[in-house]
Amino acid sequence: MASLNRTDLVAAVAAESGQSQASVNGVLDALFSTLAKSVAEGTKVTIPGWLAVEQTARAARTGRNPQTGEPIEIAASKGVKISAGSKLKAAVKS
Repeated sequence: MASLNRTDLVAAVAAESGQSQASVNGVLDALFSTLAKSVAEGTKVTIPGWLAVEQTARAARTGRNPQTGEPIEIAASKGVKISAGSKLKAAVKS
């Protein structure tokens, strides 16, 4: 499976849009910064048809140390859930 890193993505978007790589890079920086701030504040970010990103919460729970079998307390934590939209799913199927 091929991989597309940030540099390749910026170059591809710049070529597709006719914009400079510097301006595309700036837009990506602003996009990811806004996305991170919004999700950290608990706001669900949705780009209809493409993706949705939201914060999740995991409750505190009791686990086990796999080496000793002793019970341990696992603290509550937050995570991120990313869901693919219908257009992205359709693009992958074709």
